Amino acid sequence: MKLETTRVLLTGAAGGIGSAIAEKLAARGANLALLGRNDDETGPLADRLKADGAIVYGLSADLLDREAREQAINEAHQRLGGIDMLINCAGLMSFRPFSEEDPELMARIVQLNLTVPMMAARQVLPEMLKRGSGHIVNIGSTFGSIGFAWFAAYSASKFGLRGFSEALRRELDGTGVNLTYVAPRAVKTKLNTDAMYRMAEATKMNMDDPAWVADKTVAAIEADAKDVYLGFPEKFFARLNSFLPRLVDGGLRKQNQVMGGFARDA
Repeated sequence: MKLETTRVLLTGAAGGIGSAIAEKLAARGANLALLGRNDDETGPLADRLKADGAIVYGLSADLLDREAREQAINEAHQRLGGIDMLINCAGLMSFRPFSEEDPELMARIVQLNLTVPMMAARQVLPEMLKRGSGHIVNIGSTFGSIGFAWFAAYSASKFGLRGFSEALRRELDGTGVNLTYVAPRAVKTKLNTDAMYRMAEATKMNMDDPAWVADKTVAAIEADAKDVYLGFPEKFFARLNSFLPRLVDGGLRKQNQVMGGFARDA
């Protein structure tokens, strides 16, 4: 897909991955509506990209508030003159024993990681279908293919996002609207707590830089890729887990025990 002058709505734009994707898209000449929780998050990024000559609009809304979310998407549509691409990048994570999980936080994780991308796609899709062109990009996770202990709520939400992406892609076949699902492994962002970083160091978990993830994501968009799993050996184990999950159980057992000590202290 050619990105120059493409009108893009990006949620979670102020996050580590989101801001890096925004920079890559702006450099390729895309017109951007950056949606974050408040102006303090999206404003500085939008101003910086505009100073470099990009067409960028900073928007803010609580994505869990239906009215605010729909109004922000409508505003993005109005300012851009239409939406050619939706990138669902906003997300929320929790690292703790499921028996101790905060029910309200658990509900927010599922809403933000799964329900919001579905609702946003539902809002922009009719125009894309009428036009016969468009692109929806869902940023998932390796944790959406491998259910990791101590990340039960997060894994469940990302499994759901992967299933939604697969089903909608098949539904859109032949319409001119594409869907790309990108599954990074662990990424160095503000979503990670100190306990998660200490756990990652103890277990030698690979963690990628947001700029690298953004590079791979934009390349996948340009190639109209269907699904992309980032990082080896994680992408291998994601595939392996789909047909030999009990084998992966055994492979993760020792790591799960180490991770548990950090999760209980989180």
